[in-house]
Amino acid sequence: MNQRGRLAPTPTGFLHVGHAYTFGIAAERAAGKLILRVEDLDATRCNPQFTTATIEDLRWLGLSWTEGPDGEGDHGPYFQSQRSDFYLQAWQRLAQQKNIYPSPQSRRDLETAAFAPHVSDEGESVFPKNYRPNEWVVPEHPGRVPWRFRVPDGKTIQFVDKNFGLVQRVAGTDFGDFVVWRRDNLAAYELAVVVDDYHMEIGEVVRGKDLLTSTARQLLLYEALGWKSPDFFHTNLVLDCNGERLAKRSHGMTIRELRRQGVAPEKVRNCSVEGLRIGRHDSPRPNK
Repeated sequence: MNQRGRLAPTPTGFLHVGHAYTFGIAAERAAGKLILRVEDLDATRCNPQFTTATIEDLRWLGLSWTEGPDGEGDHGPYFQSQRSDFYLQAWQRLAQQKNIYPSPQSRRDLETAAFAPHVSDEGESVFPKNYRPNEWVVPEHPGRVPWRFRVPDGKTIQFVDKNFGLVQRVAGTDFGDFVVWRRDNLAAYELAVVVDDYHMEIGEVVRGKDLLTSTARQLLLYEALGWKSPDFFHTNLVLDCNGERLAKRSHGMTIRELRRQGVAPEKVRNCSVEGLRIGRHDSPRPNK
């Protein structure tokens, strides 16, 4: 592989072995063309302490990135918190096309609605179509109101994943209208990631298989914005001894804790740590 890749941690806690596994694959497949992007949009959850720890842990793992926003090698990552203008431009384009709409409903509104959202096979609540407005005025700025992307109901989104092969999801069934702009006047994950991967010219996105449906959403955004999408490689998940996926609350399996215990970086990257295993090489419903 020789495609430009990226590491995209979110500094809401210490990195764990699952991050090491996925980031290691991303670095190998990028063949040296790698950027680091800190996804720190949510100031209420992200912490500079974890950003510093993330960079230290990545370096300890032997990972490096070939550029920074200043063009001076690997001296600094990109920060999503500094890229709001890019996200606003994309929001404006989607709003003018009326691919997105204001959606002020709260979680409580959805829970108490007479037309409760149906649940997909993956356990995801699908946003009720009854809440779609028929008409709305496009403002100059999104304001403090969530905005959702209107999915083309019944459309099959498919892509060939470099690890799992053909993956298919049906809009309106497997997932519904999704948030692209949040109530706190920030771009939501789906939009920010698409905008950054496009502008940073990422050729291949490497991430966990729990984001396969998220990729289907993002492909709709690429199409609406008229952009070519990158390739995708979704990794198997790292599981604990109970078969559960790791999370940042899995304190005993953080890279920082394993460093303290004297575990070698190579073992952490390869998940050769007692009590861990790589999930089976399969995909949930790859061909619906």
